[in-house]
Amino acid sequence: MQAFEVIVRFFQEGGPFMFPIAIVLAMGIAIALERYFFLSSAKRTNKRAFTELEPLLSNQQYDQVRRLGEQGTAPISRVIGAGIARLQISPRREDIEYAMEEGLMETIPRLEKRTPYLGTLANISTLLGLLGTIIGLIAAFSAVANADPSEKASLLSQSISIAMNTTAFGLIAAIPLLGFHSLLQSKTTEIVDSMEMAGVKCLNALMAKNAVSSHSRGSDE
Repeated sequence: MQAFEVIVRFFQEGGPFMFPIAIVLAMGIAIALERYFFLSSAKRTNKRAFTELEPLLSNQQYDQVRRLGEQGTAPISRVIGAGIARLQISPRREDIEYAMEEGLMETIPRLEKRTPYLGTLANISTLLGLLGTIIGLIAAFSAVANADPSEKASLLSQSISIAMNTTAFGLIAAIPLLGFHSLLQSKTTEIVDSMEMAGVKCLNALMAKNAVSSHSRGSDE
């Protein structure tokens, strides 16, 4: 209870700029939570989808793989499905690889969506804190200029203390937002790397299957 009172008093003494900083912090936390749950879900669905796709690729059930790519929600399904769709048109490795890269490029923006906002919001909160402090100091010096000389020192120190609360709150908001930004970027990079690795594995498996099939046909002839 005492800690809550300290927080309320700190917020009240910071001046009007505490409110926009609080709004920026709330927006950043909402974006961070939404992105974290989205990326965690994408990572789980990718893992399940790849486990489901591997036996289908091994058994050359390409129609089912393509169907999963069209109907599935996992990003990896769309990437591999795009490669399989191109395989049925052209068996060349380069064409299949380009199709997978195209599918990956379509998926990455969904993974990175709104994450850059966190860095921007962190900068905004810091700048709002500095702006609030500067305006508070201007008001403090203006008030001191017309105050009684015996009260100037105490009035000035009190006003500066209040003005600095805005800077402190701006930094309190910016630091976790930057941390969330770094965490989500790392999580996104991890997912993209795993999708690229899965795409290479599938591509190598497809080329190996095609080589074996071509060799078998050549032997039969």
